[in-house]
Amino acid sequence: MSSPLAAFERAHLRVIERNWLSANQIIFYDSEHAGSVVDTGYIKHQDMTVALVREALAGRHLTRILNTHLHSDHCGGNALLIRSFGAELLLPSASFDAAKHWTPLEAEFASVAQRCERFTPTAKLNPGTVISLGARDWEIHAAPGHDPNSIILFEPIERILISADALWENGFGIIFPEIDGQSGFTEQQSILDRIEELAPRIVIPGHGKIFTDVNAALERARTRLTALRAEPIKHARHSLKALIQFLMLELESTTRDSLALHVQDAKLFHNMCALMQMPQLQAVNWAIDSLVAGGHLTERDGRIALA
Repeated sequence: MSSPLAAFERAHLRVIERNWLSANQIIFYDSEHAGSVVDTGYIKHQDMTVALVREALAGRHLTRILNTHLHSDHCGGNALLIRSFGAELLLPSASFDAAKHWTPLEAEFASVAQRCERFTPTAKLNPGTVISLGARDWEIHAAPGHDPNSIILFEPIERILISADALWENGFGIIFPEIDGQSGFTEQQSILDRIEELAPRIVIPGHGKIFTDVNAALERARTRLTALRAEPIKHARHSLKALIQFLMLELESTTRDSLALHVQDAKLFHNMCALMQMPQLQAVNWAIDSLVAGGHLTERDGRIALA
């Protein structure tokens, strides 16, 4: 089956679908000689990211890197891509200073026990403005919820939305502000409403395949959000399992004790366990048990691994 973007892709961009450790990359053909990329995956796969980007550019030079938000699975290849191509780095304006000084951003990565190499931004992506990508103008919209500083990009002629983690075909990303004692559910509702107003025809999500049944995706997302708002403990449980599974995608195989040690000083793990009203070791073991029972992990001879 051809991509919903088939004709548009040939002229303007290419979407590289990754896995749940590395976010999707969108390569834009800005001219015959220059290109841009939106989001760069996780550091573990940064060499693969460089190779995939180089291939997709088809002889063009990468001049710009854009991040929709600064979670490690979206910006982990920034540093190597900058070294490899000398590209500019454009970040959401609300995250620019944290990245410039690095210490606040480094603390955010540590709070979820994830890694990222330091990078230095050169320009801001300001909500309410437009940016030319692939010879088209893309609107920049603020998209708080999953991340308070996130943006999404919308091309109004073809009505294509780069939704980052604000909307997937089946849900959306963890609402991290709620785990950190801040408001996030209300903001997530607002961005879903904004996406409905934009009425995209095609959505390129941060994870998963391109989709076109946007109304159905919005309905599923709203149903899920309503359930999480009604019982925030469900959100904490889901978040803990998702972050454990993410770490296992990086570690691949480990022991329960090693995994518990790996996350013991991570702030948001403490917060999730507190919301679940469970000691941290008990909560981590509960998450492992749940992932094993669900077929996401295996456990034998004292080691847990990806299924």
